[in-house]
Amino acid sequence: MSGFNLMFMVFPVFFLLIFAIIAITLIKGLVGWKHNNDQPVLNVNASVVSKRTNYRHSANHHNNRSFGTGHTNYFVTFQFDSTDRLELQVDGEDYGMMVEGDEGVLVFQGKRFHSFDRFSDL
Repeated sequence: MSGFNLMFMVFPVFFLLIFAIIAITLIKGLVGWKHNNDQPVLNVNASVVSKRTNYRHSANHHNNRSFGTGHTNYFVTFQFDSTDRLELQVDGEDYGMMVEGDEGVLVFQGKRFHSFDRFSDL
């Protein structure tokens, strides 16, 4: 069997594999989105117990220079009065406004963060 014929056998397999990975990723995203939409919007007392970030960087190197882009995901773990905990992804502005130990009302829907309103110090 020549290398040319082998390429025509292997190429469709790789094409189908890549297509399947893309399709599975899209389906998982849609299922998660639908699951969150089907959940009730909850308002619960909660406190901020931890914060973390996940930074991803992609770099390109050209003529001994590094070019790239980065993206940061922000996560906050909330603890409820029942001592259950839930980590939610938040945007950078909300992340910056929260401090570990803050107490307030968390509004969320499934795994979707809506808001966190701190109790005011009176």
